[in-house]
Amino acid sequence: MTGVTGICLAQIHRTVVVSPPAAACRLLRTYCRRSDRWLMFHPAKRKYVTQQGASYQRAKPKQELREPVLQEESVLREVKPISAVLPIADPSSGPPTHEAPAPPNQSNEQTKAAPEEKGWREIKVDVSTLPGILARLSKIRLSALVVITASAGYAMAPVPFDLSCFLVASVGTGLASCAANSINQFFEVPFDSNMNRTKSRPLVRGQISPLIAVSFAAACAIPGIALLTLAVNPLTGALGAFNIFLYTCCYTPMKRISIANTWVGSVVGAIPPIMGWTAATGSLDAGALLMGAILYSWQFPHFNALSWNLREDYSRGGYRMMSVTHPDMCRRVALRHCLGLIGLSTLAPALDVTTWNFPIISLPINLYISYLGYRFYRDADRNSARKLFFCSLWHLPTLLLLMLTCKKSVVGKKKPSEVIQNPS
Repeated sequence: MTGVTGICLAQIHRTVVVSPPAAACRLLRTYCRRSDRWLMFHPAKRKYVTQQGASYQRAKPKQELREPVLQEESVLREVKPISAVLPIADPSSGPPTHEAPAPPNQSNEQTKAAPEEKGWREIKVDVSTLPGILARLSKIRLSALVVITASAGYAMAPVPFDLSCFLVASVGTGLASCAANSINQFFEVPFDSNMNRTKSRPLVRGQISPLIAVSFAAACAIPGIALLTLAVNPLTGALGAFNIFLYTCCYTPMKRISIANTWVGSVVGAIPPIMGWTAATGSLDAGALLMGAILYSWQFPHFNALSWNLREDYSRGGYRMMSVTHPDMCRRVALRHCLGLIGLSTLAPALDVTTWNFPIISLPINLYISYLGYRFYRDADRNSARKLFFCSLWHLPTLLLLMLTCKKSVVGKKKPSEVIQNPS
């Protein structure tokens, strides 16, 4: 019994303790020498038992399970013919007399893609479509609005109306505006391509080359400034040249640097009515500054409401607009300048530009745009911004028309000295 107990302990602990009696010791030594022929059950480590001959059984460890090898699916592939290989010329036979034929399976797409890899692409311009392309390059509708505001400034000047000077000033102002817009698009091609609103512009789509765009801008700027300087007066020509510089060299790069670009752009929009006033009078008066101030304030609700619904586009283009970086300021500034239009309209008769009827008859439209500005400030949604923007489109022409109807008449006025000399 002692020997059996020792065998069990030896099987469990793998140690053999030699102790009397001698029979147990002999039995343990026999087990240690021939332990592989004993069929024992080890509870801690299970083993698979295999038959190794007729006289005894042998245990071997369990093999690790291997992942089944996935059978490779047979894939049918199209075998393309190998292109012809140029033969190696023998140095002793001289230069080859002919070239190897081109591969038969060479596609036309690879042939067309070869010039594009170098970055060159031929631009073919249809002469019949060129006027429309140049009209979009110069932003013809924006240029027309600039001419309208300049014409309003000329008409509001307290001098008799001169049709020839008016036409020359309008043409010169329009040419200067077309030049500034064309240069602006030339500089902003990489950024316009990222915006949905501007990705269809002519330079982005490659309808004309940059050389044509710059040439068109020069062809508009030089005669435009020359007309304003020589045919009107040097002050108007200097204002036109300064406005081109301010729009292209200050406002355009500032759009990607600071939100101050909105204030600079408003100054650009305020100069055309001043140019119209100076074209008529040849001087900068308080009335000219008032006309510029009205245009300056009007642009904030107009542009801020427009940019509010284009925030995603401006963000993709990398432009730093108030609607993107300072949305609260965007709505606050729009409301502030809507209310400012009421004060500027009241100031017009005080500066002897209009009669006192103008603040009264312009009050309803000024109150309405101020109400929409307040809705935009309060709600800050797309609907309120859209309503304010469309209101600004008809508000400015209406306000200028009302101002023109309330203009103080200068026709038939006589100086006090002439009235004393001719009392009759």
